[in-house]
Amino acid sequence: MGKISVIIPVYNTEQYLMKCVESLWEQTYKNIEILLINDNSNEKCTYLLETLSKQDNRIKLFHFKENKGVGSARNFGIEKASGDYIYFLDSDDYIPYKTLEMLIKNINNNNMIRGRMRTTNFSTSIAIIYHGLFNIKLFIEEKYNLIKNNTALNFLFKKDFIINKELSFSESVNIYSELEFMIPALIHTEQVPYLKEAIYFKRKRNDPITNPSLKQSDVALKIKEFISVYNKLKVKYNDELANDFLDKQFLNFYRKDIITFFKNNEGIDECFEELMRAVRRVNPDMINDHGWVLKKELDAINSGKIKGYKRINARHHLLRQIREGLKSKNNFYTLLYNTLFMKSKVKEKLIFFESFQGRSYSDSPKYIYEYMINNNMNYKYVWSTTEKQIIPGNPIQVRRFSLRYFYYIAKAKYWISNSRLPKYIKKRKDNIYLQTWHGTPLKRLAADMDDVYMPGTNSASYKLNFLNETQKWDYLVSPNAYSSKIFKRAFWFNNTMIESGYPRNDILYNGNTEKNIITLKKKLNIPLNKKVILYAPTWLDDEFYSKGKYRFTLQLDLQKMQEQLGNEYVVLLRMHYFIASQMDISEFEGFAYDFSNHNDIGELYLISDILITDYSSVFFDFAHLKRPILFYTYDLEKYRDQLRGFYINIEKDVPGPLVNTTKEVIHSIKNIDVIQIKYENRYDTFYERFCKWDDGNASRKVIESVFVR
Repeated sequence: MGKISVIIPVYNTEQYLMKCVESLWEQTYKNIEILLINDNSNEKCTYLLETLSKQDNRIKLFHFKENKGVGSARNFGIEKASGDYIYFLDSDDYIPYKTLEMLIKNINNNNMIRGRMRTTNFSTSIAIIYHGLFNIKLFIEEKYNLIKNNTALNFLFKKDFIINKELSFSESVNIYSELEFMIPALIHTEQVPYLKEAIYFKRKRNDPITNPSLKQSDVALKIKEFISVYNKLKVKYNDELANDFLDKQFLNFYRKDIITFFKNNEGIDECFEELMRAVRRVNPDMINDHGWVLKKELDAINSGKIKGYKRINARHHLLRQIREGLKSKNNFYTLLYNTLFMKSKVKEKLIFFESFQGRSYSDSPKYIYEYMINNNMNYKYVWSTTEKQIIPGNPIQVRRFSLRYFYYIAKAKYWISNSRLPKYIKKRKDNIYLQTWHGTPLKRLAADMDDVYMPGTNSASYKLNFLNETQKWDYLVSPNAYSSKIFKRAFWFNNTMIESGYPRNDILYNGNTEKNIITLKKKLNIPLNKKVILYAPTWLDDEFYSKGKYRFTLQLDLQKMQEQLGNEYVVLLRMHYFIASQMDISEFEGFAYDFSNHNDIGELYLISDILITDYSSVFFDFAHLKRPILFYTYDLEKYRDQLRGFYINIEKDVPGPLVNTTKEVIHSIKNIDVIQIKYENRYDTFYERFCKWDDGNASRKVIESVFVR
């Protein structure tokens, strides 16, 4: 049947490359050669390429001394290929073991054959079951539908066809270089068989910031390249089907990408001339089919009058905003925020507070606020809450996402929050945003995460949204030097770091008295004659399984604990809010208490004699009290190696033992004095590294950094 030359351009994809090449090694069709084109990759990627090339004599490795782009690499690969067939594979993708065999067995007398594209996350492994029955569909007039994603991937081409028709990829553009190959390829072929069982896995790239795929490139560059390729192909080829396809692609690209980029009339001047030439090449009948709004804009471009187009563009964007704003109450409030509230004057003495997306009056924002009102600072205060809270000082309370919420966040000079604000909240130059964050990082954050297992999101969008948020922060509070280093990198943070310790920990120093602890126990109805165990586990990222739904199993056996510890201890449960509502501990009344909804975890720390946690960062704060900590890490290997990964060596650095069963937990509690002595030196080292900045004055230090200037 002939040899297949698989051409793989490589540029800094060492994270994915091994999986890509392994998928070729596993192919049932063995008569292949693998051409790895190193497009001037970094040292680590180049070393991996060299290593791989020595493991299989079918691999041919070529190095570019400068980065030339994917088009040049593929053209070079075609030139060097010795096979009868050509197959293009991106170095961050992979294919199931029978893909090449199925394609070559079914290409027959055709110039090319295409399989199905599927997208996958980096860590996703999808099992493919082959039944031996193939459903081949021939694409003739609709053959251009096979490249709606503008790609030459998962096509198997006859090499003679490529050479005879002088097909090549564009080397002047990078993102859309494949269109210059695929359009003439389809013009010169009558039909293309499609075999959906021959699958190609297109990997979703998880880091669009530091290691983006081509499709995650800067929008301005994408627009420039697409218009350039469109104009070139429209001039070069006069094929009815090809022109229809290109016109549809252009109009869709204009509606989805160009219009969005031109918001607020930005970016128009740089590409208007090329855009005008493109619009003049679009079939007028096709423009008429897209409605009067689009037609009016394209007519303005066609006229060549840029000022007139800018006026129409601005008017239409306003109409789009209004139309979007009328779809829901929240959209309408956002519209008012952007078009009305943001145009009003900022109030210099107004401070907007929010803690944990408004779910509570708590954490560092609470202690900063209370310091300010206790010291009679001359400001007006607004708290964002999801429901009415008891807050001293009688501040303005606004329900999160209400009309008043949008009004006050627009008017406030200062924003103080411990977590991210909604991504559509814009920040003016006059605003000052103090981000207190909410913990010393144990688990990897944002830029440091390879894959993201967050509710309803993926790695790429999560990181982009996080980056857009952190660029709004003027100040970021850090609890220790260790956190400062991580925050700067993981949050892409380059503004002012306030290295003060956490305001929320002030209570652990100022409130750590016997009298106050007794008062708190009475307030919370905790028996005064018993010691307190606080169980505060983290929420595991993979417990999310659909929107608003989370898996949950309480891993501690409360019945065994009550039987063996109930005479001396009570247990306080502090669960993550995602899963707290699913917990029923009514059968353990008098022994187990659910404080998952208690606003101030600092008060729970003060009344607790022992902390049990897993991978929650609560132990960094509890350590300020120098009381025993047990780490219930029954799933350590999974969490460390598969889900998030840790910044510290949890087996060597944490100030307490790792236990794996309820039996071990009970044994440790019964011998807690011995454990304290055993871990004394490690605890001291931990305290020096993570706790030494706090002294009960963090709120004052933060306020002096931001407000007293």
